[in-house]
Amino acid sequence: MSKMKPIILCWWTLILAPTVLFAQKYNIYSTKLPNGLEVIAIENPVVPLVTIELDVRNGSYTEPPEYNGLSHLYEHMFFKANASIPNQEKYLERMQELGMEWNGTTSEERVNYFFTFSKDNLHEGFEFMKAAAVTPLFLQPELERERAVVIGEYDRNEAQPYYYLYRGVGEKLWYKYYSRKNPLGERDVVLSCDQKKMQTIKDRYYIPNNSALLLAGDVHHEEIFKLAEQYFGEWKRGDDPFQLYPIPDHPPLVKTDTVIIEKPVNAITLLFAWQGPSMSKDTKSTYSADVLSYILSQQDSQFQKRLVESGLFTFIGLSYYSLDHTGPISVQAQTTADKYHEADNALFEELGKLTQVDYYTEEQLANAKTQLEISEMYSHERPSSFVHGVGFWWSVAHGLDYYLNYVDNLRKISRKDINEYVNKYIHNASYIKGLLMSSEDRKKVFPQ
Repeated sequence: MSKMKPIILCWWTLILAPTVLFAQKYNIYSTKLPNGLEVIAIENPVVPLVTIELDVRNGSYTEPPEYNGLSHLYEHMFFKANASIPNQEKYLERMQELGMEWNGTTSEERVNYFFTFSKDNLHEGFEFMKAAAVTPLFLQPELERERAVVIGEYDRNEAQPYYYLYRGVGEKLWYKYYSRKNPLGERDVVLSCDQKKMQTIKDRYYIPNNSALLLAGDVHHEEIFKLAEQYFGEWKRGDDPFQLYPIPDHPPLVKTDTVIIEKPVNAITLLFAWQGPSMSKDTKSTYSADVLSYILSQQDSQFQKRLVESGLFTFIGLSYYSLDHTGPISVQAQTTADKYHEADNALFEELGKLTQVDYYTEEQLANAKTQLEISEMYSHERPSSFVHGVGFWWSVAHGLDYYLNYVDNLRKISRKDINEYVNKYIHNASYIKGLLMSSEDRKKVFPQ
């Protein structure tokens, strides 16, 4: 996901001229309805299309084991019968009539739904989204059919050897609350889900004060705010679900551990994972993580030269996944059995050098921040995809402040900040090491 920058706030929400002037070029406007629904308009009239998106603070982080996978199942049920459309067949017919492209996604800390259509169908788009969001029916026959569809996703995931590597590492990294990091969920939970559990999720999380409505494309924010009030103003506010059902903190990883997955693969894949920073608890480290990850991804970095150009690995990358409830840091790499031990040792040597003053230059540091900023600018080009990033950060960062101040804060990151991030989350932290290899390679690498 890309990160973003300032926003225009409605004058009645906040009067701060410098912010408005700085943000105006992005043509992003925001307001909040009395019921708590945040409405965000992204104006880009280049193409006469509109994308309407609903983002909900739901996902696997809200799921104890008995609900693990049901945010994902709910996503599927969103595109089914509601009070205005009697069944899925009519739902699909109506989308075809409106010329809609549509989809939804479920992740750890966000579920979103979106429809793209001609700007001439703006009222119809609002009406369509309202019916799906506010009045789903969860018909039993449709629920049973959709459970099978979701299980098909399990089958496809389990057909890939990498699934077992990611899961094996994840179960150890998030050892106490793994369900909170598992958006796909568990088969038995999905197969046993009934209408009551779907209704529970709706009543708990699908409320205006836990949601954002975003419209991007050939729109005008004044009109969007009026239509949002017209169509969603009577959506009833609910109790704060995170006060009633608090999200538990993941306990720190207390020891380093290894998991080996044997599958019929042709190379050895390594996956190292650490518990990284929380966006709200250690915000500065999230910027440092992004800058360091970019530096290490460049071909001219010592990291790539030592580990890939040398022939030890075919590829390697370090990344951080921004989340509020502990984002993971990971290194993923691939090598061969005959090079494994040398490559593994070299990787640890390079990780140990990350805080050395000559490991990257001031020019590389400045270039990383510049290129990340340019990447943000490119992300604005297509409203129908740009809106997904805005919605993601609204949900994960609990508002848009992190998102819209991203570049300014990125520019402030120093070598000292990066070193503090590395020392806290990598050098002095336990980790999980995962290995995906064939049984033949395992015998070569770890002979009895």
